[in-house]
Amino acid sequence: MAKILIVDDDQGMREFLEIMLTKEGHDVTSTIDAMKALYRCKKEHFDLILSDLKMPKVDGIEFLKSVKDVSPESVVILITAYASPETAVSAMKEGAYDYIEKGIDVEELKLIITGALEKKGVRETDALFIKVVEDAVSFSNMIGKSRGMLNVYKEIKKVAETPTNVLILGESGTGKELVAKAIHENSPRKKMPFVVINCGGVPESLLESEFFGHMKGSFTGAHIDKPGLFEIAKSGTIFLDEIGELPPYLQVKLLRVVQEKTFRRVGGAEDIKVDVRIISATNKNLEKKVKEGSFREDLYYRLNVIPIHVPPLRERKEDIPVLTRYFIEKYSSAFGKEIKTISSYAMELLMNYPFPGNVRELENIIERSVALETSNIILPENLLISGRLQEISNFTDINIPDDGIDLNDEVSKYERHLIEEALKKVKGSKTKAAEILKVSFDSLRYRIEKLGIG
Repeated sequence: MAKILIVDDDQGMREFLEIMLTKEGHDVTSTIDAMKALYRCKKEHFDLILSDLKMPKVDGIEFLKSVKDVSPESVVILITAYASPETAVSAMKEGAYDYIEKGIDVEELKLIITGALEKKGVRETDALFIKVVEDAVSFSNMIGKSRGMLNVYKEIKKVAETPTNVLILGESGTGKELVAKAIHENSPRKKMPFVVINCGGVPESLLESEFFGHMKGSFTGAHIDKPGLFEIAKSGTIFLDEIGELPPYLQVKLLRVVQEKTFRRVGGAEDIKVDVRIISATNKNLEKKVKEGSFREDLYYRLNVIPIHVPPLRERKEDIPVLTRYFIEKYSSAFGKEIKTISSYAMELLMNYPFPGNVRELENIIERSVALETSNIILPENLLISGRLQEISNFTDINIPDDGIDLNDEVSKYERHLIEEALKKVKGSKTKAAEILKVSFDSLRYRIEKLGIG
C-alpha cells in the first residue's frame, strides 16, 4: 500500500483517480489546490503525487519544483489535457517520473503508477542499504566507506541474488577476490563451495586438468581419476582470477561450459553437467584483447554480463585511515604488540602516496611497520614506503663514493635544508612555513623536533 496525493482542480478526474487507486489498496488523499497540497507535503510524506499541469495560481511545473524541495523522495507524475513535447521535456528535467495525457487507458495508467512505486521502493531500499554501510566501516570483509566502495557494495547487493555471470575489473591489489567472495556469501549459493583458480598462476599444460579434471591414464602422471575445479564447485561459485591470461584453446572449452553447462574431463568420453556460477576478474583491458584477437569476443560477452569496477586506492584516499587502523590492529595482534595508532606525519605520508600496489601494498607497508616498531605508535622512520623519497638532485649534485653513503642521513640533510629555508623566508613563523611546505603544522613541528632545528 502506498500513500498517494492527487492534486487536480478537475473534480471528475480527481474522483476517478481516487476511486481507482483506493480499489488498488492505496491510501489516497486529494485536493484541488496546489498550495494546500504543498502544505500537506511539508507536514506528511507521500510516496506518489499525481498532479494536474494546468491549475490556478500555481501550475504543475512550479508545483513540481516546490515538491522536490520539500519532499525529494516523493515520486511525481504530471497529468494534462494539453500535452506538448516542450512541456514534457521541461517536466522531466525538473524531476517528474512521467508526463501523461488525460484520457489515457486505465490499464496503462495502472502500469505507469506501479512502475513509479517500484522505482521508489528500489531507491528507498538502496538508500537504506547505503545508510547501513555508511554507519559501518566494512561489508563482507571489505574495508572502506568511500563513495567508490559504497557503489561496489551496492552492486554486490544487486547481483548477489541473481545467477548472472559477473566480471570484476580493477588493478592488482584492489581486492577483486574479496568482491567475488562477497557476491557468493550474499547469494543463495552461500552454503555451497566457493572455488578460486588463478588462470595466470597455473602452468598452461595443467590448466585444462585443473578446470575439468582428468581420467586415469589420460596423460603421464594421471594415476587416478581426478575431478576438476568445476566439479568441486558444483552448485556453488567458481572464481576465475586473471581471466585475461586464459589461453585460446581453453577459452573455447570454457565457452562451452558457459553456454551448455557441460564439459568433459581430460581423456573422458562422457559429458558432465554442472550448475555453477562463474565470476571472473581481470586487471587487463579485455576489450582491447578482443580487438587484438587474443580473447574470444563471444566468451567476453558471456562473462561480462554484469561488470563491477573496483576503484584503485588512489581514487578513494578517504579509505586509507580506515584500512590503516584495521591493519595495525590485525598485525599488532598477530605479532603480540601493543601498537594502537599511527603518528599524524606518518599518516600524512600515506595519504600523499599513490599506492601503485593498492590495498595489498598498504597492508604490506603496515605489516612491515608494525614488525619494526618498538614503541606503541607507528612513526615515520618505520614507514618504509617504496618510492617516497623525492629526488634531491635539485638540492645539490651528489656523487656516491665507492664506500657508499648513509641515505637516511642525506635525506635528513635535504629535509633540514628545506625547512630552514622556509623558516627564513617567513621570518621564523612555523604556521606560515607549514603552509608553503604544504604540510600540517603538527607535521612540521614533528620534523623540526626530529631534526633538532633551533
